Amino acid sequence: MEQPVIISGGGPVGLWLAAELRRGGVDVIVLEQRRAIDRRSKALTIHPRTIEVLASRGAQGPFLDEGLHIPSGHFAMLDERLDFRRLATPFPYTLALPQARTEELLQAQALELGARVLRGHRVTGFTEYPERIVVRAEGLDGPYELPAAHLVGCDGARSTVRTTAGIGFPGTPSTVYGWLADVYLDSPPRAGFSTFGPLGGLMVAPMPDGRYRLVGVSPDSLTTTRPGRLTLAELRDKTIAVAGEDFGMRDPQWLSRFGNATRLADRYRRGRVLLAGDAAHQHFPAGGVGMNVGIQDAHNLGWKLAATLTGRAPDSLLDTYHDERHPVGARLAEHSRAQTALMSSFTLENLALRALLNDMIARRPAFNEDLAQSLTALAVHYPATAPDAHPLTGTRAPDLAFTGSDSKLFSLLRADAHLLLLPHDAVHASAPDRPGLVVRTGPLSRPPAAWADVRAALIRPDGHVAWIGTEEDGADLATAAQKALTASALPPTV
Repeated sequence: MEQPVIISGGGPVGLWLAAELRRGGVDVIVLEQRRAIDRRSKALTIHPRTIEVLASRGAQGPFLDEGLHIPSGHFAMLDERLDFRRLATPFPYTLALPQARTEELLQAQALELGARVLRGHRVTGFTEYPERIVVRAEGLDGPYELPAAHLVGCDGARSTVRTTAGIGFPGTPSTVYGWLADVYLDSPPRAGFSTFGPLGGLMVAPMPDGRYRLVGVSPDSLTTTRPGRLTLAELRDKTIAVAGEDFGMRDPQWLSRFGNATRLADRYRRGRVLLAGDAAHQHFPAGGVGMNVGIQDAHNLGWKLAATLTGRAPDSLLDTYHDERHPVGARLAEHSRAQTALMSSFTLENLALRALLNDMIARRPAFNEDLAQSLTALAVHYPATAPDAHPLTGTRAPDLAFTGSDSKLFSLLRADAHLLLLPHDAVHASAPDRPGLVVRTGPLSRPPAAWADVRAALIRPDGHVAWIGTEEDGADLATAAQKALTASALPPTV
């Protein structure tokens, strides 16, 4: 029996990774210390790229049905919102869906695929050997040990896995503590309400169940000492000070504070230990990106870990997980710090800077779109290893349509296979599906300009482009694709 992968942490990141590993043919056990899903939903926002990730496995349906569709986002609580309707994606909006419901949906999916999710269990340590890792854990019946092929820490910013592995987590402590509440409002403000001034900033966002989330900062938020417990009375006072009224708030479901501590793991992999989500990166929750980046970590790691454990790729493929996702974590920290600076200063100088940025977002569509692409992770571009690689290499593939077919690219992606596109009739040589490879022939329907001259494309299981074939590769693009697979250290032939 093959040794399983053990995932420490059963939040959205760990559950998506568990599902990906099962799709890739790997046994997986999730150890989650909470006995039940936490009804206090830290994350509320699902960004367009994360919806694309769900769609690449046919899992988007219930999220689209239950989440509130919001066609815009914010940067640093600026008055002018980022317009997601211009984004080149089938999902030009965010979904407002409480994290508790997201976890319910992802857990049901992981269980259906055959993952074991053990609640009331936590990882306490491990010992690594050349051929395995032995995980020490504690469950409802006491301590025990489990042998595993790999251990993945999806266990949050205070990760036991990261600490035990001796992976550094350098960064800066909190100097700002924002406040957050999920409450009912008898007189809610207009949709997309946001205000910022000398007395503080406040955003109000609707939730699917009729509650509203209030998120704010105020001059007394600037402290290195974590304030005491947030009360409804304090929330009301802060809201009135910033917005001039309390919107009839009542029946709080959750009152909390959050800091701007910002840290990034030195390594996302050390031997048989890997990190994803908050265990790898901590930041101020500006723009609601944290859960999304974590799920995208898991999406990058899942197919690579499955490919190595099933013999479809060498162990060295796992090193590319750090190489690709660590820079994403670094950019996340940079963007979060920039937003924190804009949200945590109430001087006339900062108000002037905010006014300038508001004007740029409103009057310069390209600037608006650039910020939106970054916030939603649609702009993530993994570096190509070959110096002469096509510019599309490493970018996310769009949901390309095919002439005479209802299927689109996202529906063809699989966790256990690359996708080879051969869109031109001249190269429709015999190229049947093989283990680890799905082949799709046929012309593209109204492709984006950047894809118009593409004669072949190899798409990774996570939806990023591995290789592009053009006229310069000659007529035998199937052979060129085979070389691309070889260069990617993946054995399937075309």
